[in-house]
Amino acid sequence: MLRFAPALIVTLLVGPILAGLTMAALPAFGYLPALGGHAFSLAPWRELFAQPGLARSVAVSLASGLVTTAISLTVVLLFLAAASGSRLDHWIRRLVSPLLSLPHAAAAFGLAFLIAPSGLLARLASPGLTGWERPPDLLIVQDPWGLSLMAGLILKEIPFLLLMSLAALPQLAPAWRLAMARSLGYRPTIAWLKVVAPSLYPLIRLPVYAVIAYATSVVDMALILGPTLPPTLAVSILTWFQDPDLSRRFMASAGALLQLGVTAAALAIWWGLERLVARLGRSWIEGGQRHRGEWPLRALGKGLILTTTLTACAGIATLALHSVSGFWRFPEALPQAFTLLHWQRALPSLAGPVASTLVIAGVATLLALALTLAALENEQRTGCHPAQGRLASAFTLLYLPLIVPQIAFLFGLVVVVETLGTRPQHALVIFGHLLFVLPYVFLSLSEAYRRFDPRWSQVALSLGNTPNGAFWRVRLPMLLAPLLTAMAVGLAVSIGQYLPTQLLGAGRVPTVTTEAVSLAAGGDRRLIGVWALVQASLPLLGFLVAVGLPRLLWSHRRGMRGSP
Repeated sequence: MLRFAPALIVTLLVGPILAGLTMAALPAFGYLPALGGHAFSLAPWRELFAQPGLARSVAVSLASGLVTTAISLTVVLLFLAAASGSRLDHWIRRLVSPLLSLPHAAAAFGLAFLIAPSGLLARLASPGLTGWERPPDLLIVQDPWGLSLMAGLILKEIPFLLLMSLAALPQLAPAWRLAMARSLGYRPTIAWLKVVAPSLYPLIRLPVYAVIAYATSVVDMALILGPTLPPTLAVSILTWFQDPDLSRRFMASAGALLQLGVTAAALAIWWGLERLVARLGRSWIEGGQRHRGEWPLRALGKGLILTTTLTACAGIATLALHSVSGFWRFPEALPQAFTLLHWQRALPSLAGPVASTLVIAGVATLLALALTLAALENEQRTGCHPAQGRLASAFTLLYLPLIVPQIAFLFGLVVVVETLGTRPQHALVIFGHLLFVLPYVFLSLSEAYRRFDPRWSQVALSLGNTPNGAFWRVRLPMLLAPLLTAMAVGLAVSIGQYLPTQLLGAGRVPTVTTEAVSLAAGGDRRLIGVWALVQASLPLLGFLVAVGLPRLLWSHRRGMRGSP
């Protein structure tokens, strides 16, 4: 049965996306018999292009994808070049998983509470440094250029790209490359950028493309930090889709295809920039400069990663502060009193969404883990290298749900579900979450699984165990730490999913994320702080279990406390 696992994964990832894109394309050209569209036409496109502010929505979405990715990738590469092997490097590596687990909505709320005109930063600087006795009349959050949205995306995408880079680095033997470059007189930062970065980028190209796709089509963070008049294209599409006038779904379908085109255009522009940077970078690499610019690059690499990390942590602290704050006038730095009243008010309504969130995330993660283990074990038993033949194509397809904009195919998937007569329910939402949890679980576990020393299994087989016995009694116990880490990543990804829950659940399957985002339209920061803090705490609990459980179970076996 294991041999069917790769095909099942490919079918699970590709089938819904193709079906969703197909069923989004048909209404985009006027064909949807259920809503009276019996003939193909361009009317949905004419209505779409007549929408006010559409060009600005497209421009902001396109710029968000390119600017966010460029800055995030630059910060990651400069950090790795400047801090590899240092104490800062070890500290950031410990924080990368918790920061990655922080849901996008919680990160967006934390940043908004920091940088808003009446936010914590303005309070700390007022009135001494600014002279402000009242919040300034500045449009910082939800600015028309999407700058606050880009800042929030950067905070979230840096941990993702850093984790992908750290997973790819062992394949390059960076220590050996750096030693060779240092022996030729290159300074450490310059040496890393010249001999490691050019080989690292091809290994993380697909994650970079995934960042571009997500940033151009994000919905939950755009609802919190993005512009409103007009909103980003993805938010506009969601608004049209949820409009009580069902005829607007034709225009929403056209918008979904336009979003697909915007993402494709961003990827094409990035591909062109890759060619340009490669051509310009070759002359720099071959130029022979060994020292010039080393100190500024080192300072920039360390400073930027520290700034983003501290900002993310300060955002969470701000959420916690608002959740227990009493009367708090501007420009006071701290509330005049602290209270648990907001938690007491929110607790009765928290129980249902929290339970629903945990059920959906738990089931989706367990299914993803089972499929991943089956595929990886089949790979080990058949001896197929992950870069060979059809397996390489299957591995590439893991990124398909991350590269295709969610709003593009999920909208069509909803049409498929409605055509089949399936009602919104938890099982449907779990299926939607599985599409996005599975790639992350596979990517989190695959490297540790493939690096597992096969001699342990050979010893088990020589003692009379079957291959299944060796898997259950030797391989899984020894891989407990990476297994739990992959599960924690899967839980974090599922908990943070907004659009699949909202669309496939039709608003009838409340989760912590959907409820927290819905509060963005209100002005009660204390209630938002409670919900966002709960949302941020759930994934963190998963990572605490992933770190603490192996240490508890293997306290008498030092070599099994962490991932191999």
